[in-house]
Amino acid sequence: MIRRALTLLLTALVLGTAAAPAQAATYRYWSFWDRDGSKWTYATVGPSVSVPSDGDVQGFRFTVSEDSAQAAQPRGEQTFGTICARTPERDGQKRVALVLDFGTAKDAPSGETPPRLRTVCAQVPEDATTAEALAEVAKPLRYDSSAMLCAIEGYPSAGCGEELSKGRDKGKDTDKSQSKSTNDSDNSPSLGLWAGAAGVAALGAAALWQSRRRRND
Repeated sequence: MIRRALTLLLTALVLGTAAAPAQAATYRYWSFWDRDGSKWTYATVGPSVSVPSDGDVQGFRFTVSEDSAQAAQPRGEQTFGTICARTPERDGQKRVALVLDFGTAKDAPSGETPPRLRTVCAQVPEDATTAEALAEVAKPLRYDSSAMLCAIEGYPSAGCGEELSKGRDKGKDTDKSQSKSTNDSDNSPSLGLWAGAAGVAALGAAALWQSRRRRND
């Protein structure tokens, strides 16, 4: 009878855990993109490591998403020829076309209005990184202690890769004021699952104690 009760309890705990899927976290951040012809692809390295070539088009988009696969791409179809049309070639330097998309009002932090999308041609030394090109034309920039890009031209004025949670009342994302860089490693097991396992162990110990007591009687 005790063994049957333990089996039923364990089954209920497993089913209860499976019935409560974890809600994926979303983040508000600046995403970084490379342009290949007419197609945007999410950059595989950060702007401080990326070294674009003369004639490249790169973009930044302020967005809210779970991961890079769901991040919104920079808008517009401007080409290098259009963006850098008024910037003549210069020896020892390269031209990098940058698309700065500050996102939509929906993705903006509370109380802030995103600037309009703009394009700019950065003329920098041949070995310059994307971050250096960006600093040439879009100051002030803001980074966090882990070198994550937090703001372009001062937008947003605060925050950096905040983790957001879904508001139950209004259906809006609410800021949890936590950095993305500190939350990526927080993949600990569910507290409810741990508590359930502990409950089974405790109940099993009690059953064992009761069984031994009966034998002694």
